[in-house]
Amino acid sequence: MSTYALRSILDSISSRAKKRIQKRTLYNLAPLGGISSALIVLFFLSLPFIEFALIFNPYVFKALGIAQSIIFFIVFLSIVMIIIFLLSWINNKAVLKRVSPSWKYYFPNIDLKVLLSSGTNPYSDFFREYSAIPEDSSDEELHAALKEAFGRMEEENKELIEAMQKDRSKKV
Repeated sequence: MSTYALRSILDSISSRAKKRIQKRTLYNLAPLGGISSALIVLFFLSLPFIEFALIFNPYVFKALGIAQSIIFFIVFLSIVMIIIFLLSWINNKAVLKRVSPSWKYYFPNIDLKVLLSSGTNPYSDFFREYSAIPEDSSDEELHAALKEAFGRMEEENKELIEAMQKDRSKKV
């Protein structure tokens, strides 16, 4: 197992817009040596046009007629939306599977899935804290700054962490 650089892990799950960093909707495999999320988005955008070309070409259009072609287009467009959802889910799951061992190496006590969850969690200020770290910092400086930030977030949300641990112990 190879350990990815901390910056690569963070680049795959977050995006930088000006000075603000936020969680990606579609995680990026490019920093990890995989396919870029931009190519996946381009593929997603091309799907309706491919469907249109397949349904409304002269041969199929002549066989179906205008009404059935429109109905098929609408029905298949809903299938395309389901395909987009499933491919996004598979991509995000693949990224998390790839980076989780490396994340455990850097931060063994912090669950990456909890960090990325949209609900209330002790690390909900993570992306704000990460935005405050200079972009040109080294991996060691980044790791130290994030450890310090996690310590602050855990201190601020110690009641929530205790409640989560009690809930986990009840389930076991």
